[in-house]
Amino acid sequence: MRERLEQNKSREREASMGNRAVITTEEKRIGVYLHWNGGRDSVEAFLHYCELKGYRSPSQDCYGWARLCQVIGNYFGGTLSIGIDEYSRLDTDNWDNGVYIIGGESGWEIVGRLYSHGEQMNYDHDEMLRAIDAAQPKSEQLGAYLDSIEIATKDVVLGDMVYFCSYEGIPEPRDIIGFGSKGSRYEGIPYTDLYGDAERGYEWNCNNFVHGETCRIVPRKTLEELEQGVAKALSLLAE
Repeated sequence: MRERLEQNKSREREASMGNRAVITTEEKRIGVYLHWNGGRDSVEAFLHYCELKGYRSPSQDCYGWARLCQVIGNYFGGTLSIGIDEYSRLDTDNWDNGVYIIGGESGWEIVGRLYSHGEQMNYDHDEMLRAIDAAQPKSEQLGAYLDSIEIATKDVVLGDMVYFCSYEGIPEPRDIIGFGSKGSRYEGIPYTDLYGDAERGYEWNCNNFVHGETCRIVPRKTLEELEQGVAKALSLLAE
């Protein structure tokens, strides 16, 4: 992956003397300047990576700008290629990729474009995500989480492994061992064994339940593996 990361960087620099872009929000107060990797394929990957990490978006507060710069800066390395300034002071009509306006429900979506001269889509999105991840500090890499699949929470079955996030932590997969009891606040909602024990059970802690309409799971591979997961869940509940 590190070799692929360096190949992507080399291709970007051999193509021209720059591949510039500015990323801003709908308020257009602050912007991030990219000298390289300003094509839509790279920018979408940077934004998606920040979303997968669960970072607050730039439209929420300054932490969003800081995390975006951190991720991109780690990818570039060195001390050049990225800057941040008041939007009015940045090279917006740059004759490369212009301006990306981000926002939307997650805050990490491209919702508008200015001064665009076409959309570059040369890099595979999944490969770009992995290249970005490989450039982050080892302890902060998403790793196998990038292979996860997003499904509706209502479609989770016993034996699935759902990713749970801890505060400032990396998502980790946990076995689903049951569903909220009938008549309870979390009726029918899948839960794991993150907190609790066989004596007290696991339904008492709301943090064991999958929250939200969708979740991310480890890819289901074979029927045999699903059956093994179900057997493990039943054994936990039987203890």
